[in-house]
Amino acid sequence: MKILRLLLAGLALVCTPFLRAEKPVNTTLFGVAIKGYDPVAYFTDAKPVEGEKAFSFEWQGATWRFASAEHLALFKAEPAKYAPQFGGYCAWAVSQGYTAGIDPAAWKIVEGKLYLNYSLEVQKKWEKDVPGLIAAGNANWPKLLEK
Repeated sequence: MKILRLLLAGLALVCTPFLRAEKPVNTTLFGVAIKGYDPVAYFTDAKPVEGEKAFSFEWQGATWRFASAEHLALFKAEPAKYAPQFGGYCAWAVSQGYTAGIDPAAWKIVEGKLYLNYSLEVQKKWEKDVPGLIAAGNANWPKLLEK
């Protein structure tokens, strides 16, 4: 009986990550959003720029980093405007009903919203039907959060 309980406890530990809801923001093991890249820079500099620890802000349970005090102030004023869609998870993966990490270099702004992808290769798949895959991602995202 004791062995059965130990086996069930071990199974619960292994399966729990697959049964839990996703965190609203994709973070590193240290709780940093979008691998420490500045979300505002995608809009202002049109490229990924690494953020600095000195310019950090806690929002939605994650630490967001910025390249400058100006970018930090812009984000603080309107975080939803600059934060990536789908919590910074791969937009293509969310459109398929699951989550995946991102490569900060695989990005696109569509209708004023930032989308990130797992890799440049995956981004090519996503770009074949951006409107359709955004719609699928919008439908899947709430389900992924409540799993």
